[in-house]
Amino acid sequence: MAETPRPPRNETSVPIHDALAGRWSPRGFDPEYVVAEGDLTALGEAARWAPSASNLQPSHFIVGARGTGTFEKVYATLVDFNKAWTPRASLLIVAVAELEREGKQLRWAEYDLGQAVAHLSVEAESRGLNVRQMGGFDVAALRAAFDLPPELEPVSIVAVGKYTDADDLPEGIRERDAAPRTRRSLEELAIILDA
Repeated sequence: MAETPRPPRNETSVPIHDALAGRWSPRGFDPEYVVAEGDLTALGEAARWAPSASNLQPSHFIVGARGTGTFEKVYATLVDFNKAWTPRASLLIVAVAELEREGKQLRWAEYDLGQAVAHLSVEAESRGLNVRQMGGFDVAALRAAFDLPPELEPVSIVAVGKYTDADDLPEGIRERDAAPRTRRSLEELAIILDA
């Protein structure tokens, strides 16, 4: 199967690293693509080496490959819109924050988890993979499906795979993936800019 060309890079005001400039979150995944074991390990390593407050490393991941029971359990917790496209993903990964350890609240757990997922995303992009993060899932159902204790909070679900614009994609997905990418301006991000 010929590789689908990558979409144009993001428009940046100055050059940034290719893995960041090219990063995007499509829903049109190749339903035949399987993430290689080495690539999956690299995604884990990238997440593992993300910055962590006091090196507490409160990030945890539930990884399900397409066709496995874990994938199906994660899939079952998604809202209907996400169920429409996620069966094509190679992996569904639940990003879980450990909010408390030994009776002590881990104040920065969700922040650290976000950094771990960001690192995973950039590593994926550098390997020609795509990542789509989702908040549209039933937290209680996911917690029950994996018997998670109260201190472990499912924060997001990450779909990983390889982009395709194949003819069998639903039209709505194809349109969303083809839509122009936009971001607020750099000036809008700054609360105080004193340079």
